Parts: sequence; C-alpha cells; structure tokens
Amino acid sequence: MAELLIRPMLEPDLLAYKALRDAMLAGHPEAFTSDAETESRRDLASYRNRLAGGSNGATLFTLLALEAGRLVGALTCERESRPKVRHVAHLVGMMVADTHRGRGIGRALLVAAIDRIKASPGVAQVTLSVTASNRIAIGLYESQGFVRYGCLPDAIRLADGLSLDKDLMRLRLD
Repeated sequence: MAELLIRPMLEPDLLAYKALRDAMLAGHPEAFTSDAETESRRDLASYRNRLAGGSNGATLFTLLALEAGRLVGALTCERESRPKVRHVAHLVGMMVADTHRGRGIGRALLVAAIDRIKASPGVAQVTLSVTASNRIAIGLYESQGFVRYGCLPDAIRLADGLSLDKDLMRLRLD
C-alpha cells in the first residue's frame, strides 16, 4: 500500500472531490443526507465553499486523504459563525472510497480533523450525525471520544421509502 497523505483541500482538488462525492452518494444513499441525483447536477464551483474560509468563513477546512496522488477520502469541518454558538464545530461529509475501506483512512481523517479543531481557538465541542444503523462508523467515532447525545428518528427517507434514523454525537474539547 502506498503512503497515505492527509492534507487540506485546495482549488485544484475540486474536480476529484466532486467525483468522489458523487460516487459515494450514488453508492451509499443510506449514509448521506444529500441525494445523488440532485448533487450530481451541482456545478463544480459550488464546492468552493468546502475550501477553508468558504461559506463566509464557516468552513474551517476539508481534509483529503490521498494515496499515490489519488483522492481516496475526505472530511469537512464547519464552524458556527453566530457568537453564541461559535464554540461548536461540525464534522460533515466523511467519505472513504469503496476500494479503500477498512484500511484506516477514515480514522486517519478523523484524527487529523480533531487535531486541527483542537488548534482552533474557542472551539469547545465537535458534533456530527451518523446513520444509526452504521455500527462501523459509530464505533470509529466512539473510539475517538464521541458520545451519542440523541437520535433523530426518520431523519432521512430513501427513494424506496425506507426511513433511517440519525444518531447525533459530540466530542467535548474543554
């Protein structure tokens, strides 16, 4: 296995990022709130808000996992801009290519993201949501200290009518 590189996403990465995201949404509709059909029509430029400072500064970063120069994973961290909730960051869009699952890439992305968040002044907690039936992902998050604080029943409904719950998790930093 080639060496894994975790680094922030840059403008030239947007095409590969969109391709990975489109593939993940199509292949794993149960894992994402966004739907593949709608997102596949999004313009490439619309992903600029996932770069550091995007969405008027709400995006802290998107980390990429690259193996031999190929994008194999990604994770975005957003931060609240409103003063009363500025201490909260959110992890969204965790993705690992099907060809690279089970190789520690999600863990590497998560650890790197937590390290970066801890270095961000004023962030006291990190939240995420995860499909409640995704025991592997929940185990990963729990291994890094995340705890479940709630569940949103019927959080997403798939095209076939299946309803799925989302577990809400958080990690205290202070």
